[in-house]
Amino acid sequence: MAAGGHSRLTMKLLRIVTLWVMSLPLLAQPGGPDAALWDSLVKRYVNEEARVDYGRWKREGLAELDAFLSQVAAPWPAGMEASARKAALITTYNALTVRWVLTHYPVQSIMKTPNPFRAARQTVDGRRLSLDDVESQLRKMGDPRVHSVLVCAARSCPPLRREAYTAEQLEAQLDDNTRVWLANAKLNEFTPERNAASVSSIFKWYKGDFGSEQQLRAFLARYSPEGRGEFLLQPKAKLTFKDYDWGLNDASSVGKGYTQLRLYWDVVMHYPPAGVGVLALLAVALGGVWWVWAARRTRAA
Repeated sequence: MAAGGHSRLTMKLLRIVTLWVMSLPLLAQPGGPDAALWDSLVKRYVNEEARVDYGRWKREGLAELDAFLSQVAAPWPAGMEASARKAALITTYNALTVRWVLTHYPVQSIMKTPNPFRAARQTVDGRRLSLDDVESQLRKMGDPRVHSVLVCAARSCPPLRREAYTAEQLEAQLDDNTRVWLANAKLNEFTPERNAASVSSIFKWYKGDFGSEQQLRAFLARYSPEGRGEFLLQPKAKLTFKDYDWGLNDASSVGKGYTQLRLYWDVVMHYPPAGVGVLALLAVALGGVWWVWAARRTRAA
């Protein structure tokens, strides 16, 4: 090939490379885990209803998920921007939760696995942390919207977003996921005609993160679908909390029909600290039943 041909080919290749770089989505974080890899995984294995195809993910995508988690485990840049760290921690929580479920899949609920949230078995940013530790870091940032994006693999969880959280888009993503979550009538119901709302138990468990009672109501009113929660700003409006369905958020029927009774049993079996408390309550309850029965027999005699 003539020199001119080589020159034209080189220039053409340079243009292609330049266009490719410019067309990359804004997914790369300024340090830390590569959001693009997580983005490709959730687009592939999470459906439009925010249900996860754990079976297919376990068959086809474990290696990619583990590659992402190896980046999560490595030390993150010390000068990482606050928004970038926040986005990375959200993704880290969700990715580690998915990986833990895949380790035990098929399983009816994450609560059927050994101490899923409190055991420090994951490495994040060079340190051994639990899922609760990651959640705690996010809660300390003072943004209650994080509760709309942390997905604990339960059917009552907020939706697992089908894209990566990024520093550049984080504010819009947090607002959007909060609104999508509150718009799901199975998870949060707003009935202004009855002056009542029944919302996720997450708002009860983490009530302090939302501020005062009035601040919680204002949060719900702000993000409720089509302003249907505005009535909650009135003190007499009734606010209650739904039972939490801990069945697995699987795209198949796995996890469907997971009952509260099964949950209590699994807490006893797989969540030692809480299990001790449940057993103690059961012992007290059974003792009370026995005492009543014995007293009645004594009176009958």
